[in-house]
Amino acid sequence: MSAALLAQDPHKVREERENILEVAIGREVRAFRHQSGMTIADLSNRTGLSIGMLSKIENGNTSPSLSTLQALAHAMSVPLTSFFRRFEDVHHAVHTKAGEGVETERRGTRAGHQYKLLGHIGANTSGVVVEPYLITLTSGSDVFPTFQHEGIEMLYMLEGEVDYRHGKNVYPLRPGDSLFFDADAPHGPEVLVKLPARYLSIISYVQSK
Repeated sequence: MSAALLAQDPHKVREERENILEVAIGREVRAFRHQSGMTIADLSNRTGLSIGMLSKIENGNTSPSLSTLQALAHAMSVPLTSFFRRFEDVHHAVHTKAGEGVETERRGTRAGHQYKLLGHIGANTSGVVVEPYLITLTSGSDVFPTFQHEGIEMLYMLEGEVDYRHGKNVYPLRPGDSLFFDADAPHGPEVLVKLPARYLSIISYVQSK
């Protein structure tokens, strides 16, 4: 696989959250206005607020009333609470120690496929849900190469050997190998070459609104 330029800089430091409510709201209002492709005059026409008042709000020089925020949210088609996200910037982390994953039965789980959920964060600001599983296949496991679900999936082989099907192709997975694919195509272990087999399965998909 050739090297490719990543769209995101993993070392970039994000701006710290605002600790002044008016400034935080103002930055979000400006960001949503730009995102909507509106000028400040356009927003003034849609809300009935003066250009001067909107400038004060965007610069954090005034504390807008609830009715003003509702008018802005309606004009830009965003939830009112989105104006506060920079002020209430809360991030979560889940630490799962060795052996402490939650054993679960995922929809479509086959006999002998042990799924251990390694962590979960529900609603979050990224708009993406990620499900990390540790999957163990034993001598009693079924082969089932027709899983289908939304999102993107990545496998990382830890132990054993499996021939894994994705669509029309079959990939031999050995320890250290990975497979990254569109999970909407039929996929799953087709031949259990060497058991027991263990691999990480990380599934990501768009968060339901």
